[in-house]
Amino acid sequence: MLNSILTNTFSINTFLICITASLILGALIAWVHSRYNNSSKGFVMTIALLPAIVQMVILLVNGNLGTGVAVMGAFSLVRFRSIPGNAKEISSIFMAMAIGLATGTGYVAVAVLFVIIVGGVSVVYNITCFGEPRQKEKELKITIPEGVDYMEIYNDLFKKYTTKTELIKAKTTNMGSLYKLDYRISLKNQAEEKLFIDELRCRNGNLEITCGKVTAGSDEL
Repeated sequence: MLNSILTNTFSINTFLICITASLILGALIAWVHSRYNNSSKGFVMTIALLPAIVQMVILLVNGNLGTGVAVMGAFSLVRFRSIPGNAKEISSIFMAMAIGLATGTGYVAVAVLFVIIVGGVSVVYNITCFGEPRQKEKELKITIPEGVDYMEIYNDLFKKYTTKTELIKAKTTNMGSLYKLDYRISLKNQAEEKLFIDELRCRNGNLEITCGKVTAGSDEL
């Protein structure tokens, strides 16, 4: 039942079965990814089409070592110029490639089972709290005058409102008259965020303060 549908004689019917399975399964993986992640349309389309592309390459080089080495050499010359992907995007790419490899070698039933099992587990992981940190970190950005010692001024407030505080970066701005401090914090009580910011404002002369979700870096791969 799970044997390859490919035989020594390649037929158009076999090709159509493989390409149809690749497109349908690729679209399913792309839909699951787009449902739980904020990715561009171009990336989602790539995920949907990648299994068919990989399957075509595998079908063409199947059983021919020389052609396989030549194709690998051609792919090694390709340089992907894009923004770094996060861990979820990389996992979706590998899933799409695995589907293409399975359908390209004729194991269509295996590819279908793979999508059902791994896709289902992926949905469960996304809708549950699996893997989420117990305390969600936030990014805190504070602007202070240049004459203030930023290493000590907020220590008591951090001790009062946060369980973890890390100074990530400090830089000068406005011709050196201001400092911008970037912190990574974990609040003891999310409901006290406004009180925390109000007390920070009293210390920095009511200059700009930003507190929000960590934008990038933690889930990059």
